[in-house]
Amino acid sequence: MNYKELADLIFPNAKDISYYEEKYPQRNLKQGAIVTRFAPSPTGFVHVGGLMQCVINRRLTEQTGGVFLLRIEDTDQKREIENGVAQIVNAVKDFDIEFDEGMINETQEKGNYGPYKQSKRADIYQAYAKYLLEQGKAYPCFATAQDLEEMRKKQEAAKIRTGYYGVWATYRNLSVEEAAAKIKEGVPYIIRFKSMGNEEKKIRHHDVIKGNIDFPENDQDIVIIKADGLPTYHFAHAVDDHLMRVTHVIRSDEWVSSIPLHLELFKALGFQTPKYCHYAPILKEEDGKKRKISKRKDPEAAVSYYHEEGIPAKAVCEYLMNIGNSNFESWRRANPDAPMSDFQFEISKMSVSGAIFDLVKLLDVSKNVISKYSKEAIYEEVLDWANRYDEELKKLLQNKEYSLAIFGIERGNTKPRKDIAKWSDVKNAISYMYDEEFFKESLDFEYAKINDHQEIKTILSLYFEKYFDISDDKQTWFDKMKDLSEELGYAREVKEYKQNPENYKGHVGDISTVLRVSLTGRQNTPDLYEIMQVLGKQSIEKRLQAIIEKD
Repeated sequence: MNYKELADLIFPNAKDISYYEEKYPQRNLKQGAIVTRFAPSPTGFVHVGGLMQCVINRRLTEQTGGVFLLRIEDTDQKREIENGVAQIVNAVKDFDIEFDEGMINETQEKGNYGPYKQSKRADIYQAYAKYLLEQGKAYPCFATAQDLEEMRKKQEAAKIRTGYYGVWATYRNLSVEEAAAKIKEGVPYIIRFKSMGNEEKKIRHHDVIKGNIDFPENDQDIVIIKADGLPTYHFAHAVDDHLMRVTHVIRSDEWVSSIPLHLELFKALGFQTPKYCHYAPILKEEDGKKRKISKRKDPEAAVSYYHEEGIPAKAVCEYLMNIGNSNFESWRRANPDAPMSDFQFEISKMSVSGAIFDLVKLLDVSKNVISKYSKEAIYEEVLDWANRYDEELKKLLQNKEYSLAIFGIERGNTKPRKDIAKWSDVKNAISYMYDEEFFKESLDFEYAKINDHQEIKTILSLYFEKYFDISDDKQTWFDKMKDLSEELGYAREVKEYKQNPENYKGHVGDISTVLRVSLTGRQNTPDLYEIMQVLGKQSIEKRLQAIIEKD
């Protein structure tokens, strides 16, 4: 018996690999086009690091005219969760990232290089495993779990590397006749790759991000086909990246140590190796030390966190691009209004050491992004968020026209308001614009410099009786505020007060603060004139009267 006959015994129905090479031809793309993939397992939520990978991959494929695909690596079916694929698809879609190919829900897909779910590709993997068997580059292994455990204990006791390699690879040199006999007897087995590597020899690999790296050769005879007929990750990724014609594998540097194995697999299979790009993971600073951002410890590790907080998808993607490419921040300063799609991403400018995830900076980015939204865009996004997460805010937004007027305050100016960083801020940011919310407060407000209750009443009463006219334009309104200030012994201009503070009780800014706090309950708000125009005459009168009459 020879290798081919053994391969036929193990995989009698497997097609010749030429069938798949013809079925999945080289892509007809322009020179330099990048084909890359997001290949998660459906075993839990999408990690923010995975989202960053998607942001980067999408930008690279768009700017080169390439293809970005979603492949689901579900060969470890014991860990798979219900609706895991849909969760992945929807999580990424929520950030306005579209895949050119791949799974679109639990069962459907798009593209000509599928199936895009590894559990549906068993026949493909078996064809390539059979090819390796025929070449004598793979073999059936009959070691039991107990055998492997005993071997591991011996290796640990001897203080040597653990694994199935060299003299420890018990079934590596079994003759084809002996192997066939065991298979015919029904002895359980898996298929292992027969490594030709020597751990004492070095290989040099060029990583697009990390540069040249030296490794020991791989000498591990890894499992490539498990007892259930499905492949292991290492084997499946090689076959899939080849047949899907992936040009660049962009992934976290936790996979760097697998490079020697992956290179050997590609070589044994006769495949062209894709370019590997290993970026440093996102880090978190804690107690002066850096660590990887953790699913277990950090709520912001899950992309669902950003939806729950109401941080716009565009802001999250901007921030991830910022930590993904070192020159994005300077580009954004130079191009404040340009779409992110104008930015030319460079793999070589990805971090080698790891970027710190800074939630404060993310919120600053988000404030800038939101400041450029139209009032209509804000209303739609806030309402969508409130429908999912905040019933009280949803009720406040029922009057669309009034809500649009609120969101229009200080919007569209050369210096738009930046008081909203996330949609979960909105209720607190606008609640004072609604009488029912305003009058829930005790009206015992903190008035800053002028805090004498009688003086406050005097200011408000005179303003209400003599100066208040909702139809005033902004300049007229401000001139009246100055007149009111002068009449009550306050400086018309701040600079006048600063020059001769002993001549005045205060200045016009102190007077306007009294009015601001009385109408909003806050010392800091957007433009007071615009707020008053939205509140309207009736609401203003009601609020001022309540403060004046307060004991």
